[in-house]
Parts: sequence; structure tokens; C-alpha cells
Amino acid sequence: MKIYKFGGASVKSADGVRNLEKIVGNANDKVVVVVSAMGKMTNALECVVNSFFNKKSDTAQNIEKVITYHEEIIKELFGENRVSVDLMIEELFSNLREITNQKPSLSYDYEYDRIVSFGELMSTTIVAAYLQSRGLEAEWIDIRRCIITDQNYREGNVDMELSRRLSSEVMMEKKLCITQGFIAGTATNQTTTLGREGSDYTAAILANLLDAESVTIWKDVPGVMNADPKKYKDVQIIPVLSYKEAIELSYCGASVIHPKTVKPLQNKKIPLYVRSFIEPEKPGSAICNYTQPIDLPPIYINKGNQVLLSLTPRDFSFIAEERLSKIFGVLASYRLKSSLVQTSAISFSLCVDYNEVNFQKMIDELRDEYEVLYNTDVELITIRHYTKEIVDKLVGEKKVYVEQRNRLTARFIIGN
Repeated sequence: MKIYKFGGASVKSADGVRNLEKIVGNANDKVVVVVSAMGKMTNALECVVNSFFNKKSDTAQNIEKVITYHEEIIKELFGENRVSVDLMIEELFSNLREITNQKPSLSYDYEYDRIVSFGELMSTTIVAAYLQSRGLEAEWIDIRRCIITDQNYREGNVDMELSRRLSSEVMMEKKLCITQGFIAGTATNQTTTLGREGSDYTAAILANLLDAESVTIWKDVPGVMNADPKKYKDVQIIPVLSYKEAIELSYCGASVIHPKTVKPLQNKKIPLYVRSFIEPEKPGSAICNYTQPIDLPPIYINKGNQVLLSLTPRDFSFIAEERLSKIFGVLASYRLKSSLVQTSAISFSLCVDYNEVNFQKMIDELRDEYEVLYNTDVELITIRHYTKEIVDKLVGEKKVYVEQRNRLTARFIIGN
């Protein structure tokens, strides 16, 4: 059995769905296909969540944008022969409207998970129906009945043993399964998610649970690149990476795979392939249990939408372990993750992903004990296997707030 994962960019249009059908149709093995929400639908559904939870008047309008987007793809794929998909997709549309016609609960995270999950439910419903219309024995699977988490909404923790049993019962004997990335369920039938951009993680979990031969992530790039080809010229593909190197890159912000993806694969030595859905005949890159030294080029990662935060205790006490523990506890309570940390005797600096609402709440809490300074809209540049030449090229005369280097990695927080 193989696991294929298709992200939003690969199914953002009718042509993308047709291309998926060609790739899946050429597979000679049992395949579980994990599909993300189409295009930017997660962003669109986040707008629905925010307007619904904050009781704004544009909730219905935001929902209609989501529905219209999917309706246009359905029309182009099925034309007048859309009976097979209409009943299922209309039920999803109706369920989404029904949820938002109710009064929201007090938990934003709970509402987020049950609304945003419609992106994956809609995309997989359309993809499965289209594959069936093309003669493939595709079966739509509700991943919420296979991957079970706790009730930690927006970043559920997976019960691997229960999920292993359920996934095997549902998927093991089927030739072609179409299921959702990013979302999961609880033992009480509530919807959870695995963290933003978590479809890669879903694919890795299923590979581990089902003892798959491999995972292939189909992307709009030819493989793992040493830099973002949309940002830099003359980038190159990296044919082979070790699990360890892949973890380092994903932690530093590389968008090619989700940070949690590698562990479930490494634990069972399952290779991960990154290939192009535009040129599926090309081999792409392999991430595997490769233990030999690899001569890698400088790999650089730009991570935007960051905030540099500096904390100084108001009583001028040292930044000791107990203070650090409390600071990270506050970060965790607001679901903010640090990308870089640096400490001195009486000052602690960290770079975090910016979330306007949660960040301001966190600042308000920290100000009770600390003098707080911060810079918004900074960029974190990470260079693995750096050289002086590449540092000069990428950083040059830019304003550097924080710089860190070790044997293999140089990191810079840059002001705009």
C-alpha cells in the first residue's frame, strides 16, 4: 500500500482534479489518497469562523463564496451529469449553513475545527465522485472515524493504537481510498484538526498505522529545493535527504513538509517522496533513512509574518529556568510557537509566528511581570550549510536584530 497526498494547490481547479485522476489511475498498488481543501479554501473558511464567532453580519456572504467556488469546479468536472455528487455536496453545504445559523459556543477552537473541516470534506467528496465517474473503484472515507484524537482542538493529539485498529478495519482491504488531510475526530464524534497545514502529517500517520510502503507528497515544485523557487532564481533540487535533515528544515520553516511529518515515518523507516504533480514522470526527492554523508548545498528558508519579542523582568531578577518555564507556558496557552530564542542575564528574546488576537492577549499577560518590547513584521532567515558568500548575499546590509550560528546553521531576524 502507498499513501499519496495532494495539497490545495494540486486540486484548486477542475484541471487539477483531472490531473490527480491521471496520477492515481496510473498507480499499480493499493493507494490511500489524502486530499487537502481546494485552493485557498482553508483561508476562506477561517473568514467564516471569525465572522460567525464574532457574530458579524457577513457570515452568510462568506459561506456563499465557499459554496460558489466548489459549485464552479463541480460544473466544469461533471457538466449535466452531476447527480452522483449533488446529493453529497448539498448535504455538506446545508450542514455548514445550519452550524452558522446557531449561536456559537464559548470555544473559538471548537468552532474553528468543526467549520474549517468542511474544506477537506468538500474537496474529497468532489474528488471521489469524479474518480468514480471515470471508472475507478474509489471509496470516500471519513478520516474522523479512523484517526482519533483527544479534545485538544486545533492541534489534536492522536491516539495511535485506537487509530491503528480503526484505520486497518476501514482501509486495509480497499483498493483506492479517498480521505481528508488535516482533520480528525474524537471518541465522542467531535471534529478536531491536527494543526495548520497538517495534511502531510495525516499522510504520515496513515503510513505508520497501515505499514505503508511509502508516502508521496505531490506538489507544484519538482522536489525538495534548496530555496523557494518563487523567491529566488537558480535554485536546485536536492535528490536525497535524511530524516534528520528534513526535521531540521521543517522546524526552521521550510514549507515543503509539515514539521510533524517525519517522526511517524522515521519510526518505521518509511520513505517520503516529494514529487511534482505538473511533471509526475520525474523522480523528485526522497527523504529516507539515509546514513551516509551527503554533500548538500546551502539551503535557505525565509519565514515571514514573525514578531521579535524581548522581555526584561521588572524587578531585574535573572532569567532563570523557572522564569523560562513560565514564559513558555504562557506561549503554549495562546498556541504561539517560538521560531528562535535567545537569552542573557536579565533579558529574554524570542521570535514567534504572528497571530494578532492571541499575540496581544499574551503581551497583556506578560506585562504584569516584564517590560515588553516587540517588533512586528520581521523576517526569519535560516541558512543550513551556510557559507560566508551566501550569508553576504542574503543578509548583506539589511538590519539584523538577532543573529545565531552553529556548525551547520545560521539564523537572522531581519527588520523590514
